[in-house]
Amino acid sequence: MKVDCVVWDIGRVLVEFDLARIYRDTIPDDVERQRFVAEVVTEAWHSQHDAGASFEEMVAARTAQYPMYADRIARYASHWLDSLPGPVAGTHELVARLSARNVPQYAITNFGVDAWRLFRPTFPVLNTFEDIVVSGIERLIKPDPAIFHLAASRFGRDPQTMLFIDDNADNIAAAATLGWHVHHFTGDAAALERELVALGLL
Repeated sequence: MKVDCVVWDIGRVLVEFDLARIYRDTIPDDVERQRFVAEVVTEAWHSQHDAGASFEEMVAARTAQYPMYADRIARYASHWLDSLPGPVAGTHELVARLSARNVPQYAITNFGVDAWRLFRPTFPVLNTFEDIVVSGIERLIKPDPAIFHLAASRFGRDPQTMLFIDDNADNIAAAATLGWHVHHFTGDAAALERELVALGLL
């Protein structure tokens, strides 16, 4: 089947993501800041939010575990947008070019409900997409095959007709197993552009 539409991941594909940026002002020492996000406010812990847990319940539970860091843990929720500093270089231009060619575009993203509510209004490039499946809303998280089945059903398209772009190798592998055409994004927008051209999408 011909690939005729594009399905984007969002974090680290369309927008940069770095939890440590939340603490640039409050933990000026680089080593301490990196230690904190490696041990306390970690990406593994944050994945609970992507799966459906709220900021409120996560902060309460983590504060009970690390009471000495109560203020820092609270900042995770209050300064969440600081973790998303701006667009990934080159990908927004590709979204615009695909849109100009009337290529249908969608997204499947691991994003918590509270974070999504804050982030979505700040990122108008997402207005280009026909639909976005958000893990926290659906309470399904990549690489669970169920979220890909849901997306294919909701988009009304066969997986073999969709190019799925993600920076996470596990997500790419899961989608490929289900018959999606995939591109593992490693920060190289030029390589992605070549893939889109090869598929006749650009």
